[in-house]
Amino acid sequence: MPVGRHAPHRVGGLYFNGYARRKPSPIVSVAEPGPRTRSSGVSRKVFTIVRVIGSDPIDAHCLVPVGERLNAFALVIYIAGPLGGFLDDLRRELVPGYNPHAHVSVLPPRPLVADWRDASKQARSLAEGWVPFDVELTEIGIFPVTNVLYLEVGKGASDLDSMHRAMNQGPLGFDEPFPYHPHSTLAQGIPPGQVTEVRDLARRRWREFRGTRTFRADRTVFVQSTLRDCWIDLADYPLGAVPAKI
Repeated sequence: MPVGRHAPHRVGGLYFNGYARRKPSPIVSVAEPGPRTRSSGVSRKVFTIVRVIGSDPIDAHCLVPVGERLNAFALVIYIAGPLGGFLDDLRRELVPGYNPHAHVSVLPPRPLVADWRDASKQARSLAEGWVPFDVELTEIGIFPVTNVLYLEVGKGASDLDSMHRAMNQGPLGFDEPFPYHPHSTLAQGIPPGQVTEVRDLARRRWREFRGTRTFRADRTVFVQSTLRDCWIDLADYPLGAVPAKI
């Protein structure tokens, strides 16, 4: 497995470094496996995330049999609007075969010791007292070793750092293998000989984008991985639902 703080996260024998979705379906959207990573000649699948489509995230959780749910959870903020749509299209162009859902992660994938509902209560309690904030995506970079292409977070990075520190404890706590680095992934699993080409294409498309590069972080989503090679939305928590005490 690649080493360094930007290597894929391993949870339950699987590696995760992206979240994705397909077009809505009545029950579940299933992702195709992402690119494979190699370590010492061993090939490992890197899975992306999709969403179970349902009016109520808790009901969606019930659509997946208990035996197909993995002890792997994450907390994300989806990027909506034209910016999110642009990033989804860009990622599909850079790495054909992906069906992404643009996001930034507050908590990278992790196993839980406690019941997920206890962790959910903690996430909701903290989120409801958190003031919504703006997140600006700035420059395109490449993480060393893994060659993961990403968009750096400018404004809002300190808020994400603070939220990560607050959330990463108690039922949600996990001894993460790499330091937290706020970003939005654009491409991964790029063949070594194509890294420069893919990076240059991404930078050109980013320069051509005329829309806003800032989005409002006003809601977090708690997701769980499944044996269907997909992730489901368990619950979402609006930020600032309970006014912060002054």
